[in-house]
Amino acid sequence: MIKGQLTDTDRTEIVKYRIEKAYRTYQEAVGSIKNGYVETAANRLYYAAYYAVSALLISYKYEASTHNGVIQMFGKVFLRNNIIDKKYGKTFNQLFSLRLTGDYEDRHILDMETEVLPLVEPAKELIDLVSEMAKKQLM
Repeated sequence: MIKGQLTDTDRTEIVKYRIEKAYRTYQEAVGSIKNGYVETAANRLYYAAYYAVSALLISYKYEASTHNGVIQMFGKVFLRNNIIDKKYGKTFNQLFSLRLTGDYEDRHILDMETEVLPLVEPAKELIDLVSEMAKKQLM
């Protein structure tokens, strides 16, 4: 993610950028769904959530340098301490798994109806929640 010490101004700018990027990426997922691009939709849903969760971590001055690091830090800081409902951790993990399947698995073709569409609304809820928390943390 980010190496080195961030100033408060840098942190604020990065968090705002990542939140904006999360919502743009979510819209890319919605467009991909409308056009029937199942793997792209899965990828963009995960990345939308990833950008929002990484913004949250940065707003709280946590750093992670890998996708697994972001997932683990989110769980350790926000889920285990009951700051965020564990259902959002489940959603984030499902999105990550779906992206990995869509991007790398040659023997499994994702199904839009049963695998991607059920995660659209939970992904949006996760993005909305962590984005609001990140914004409040910066105030």
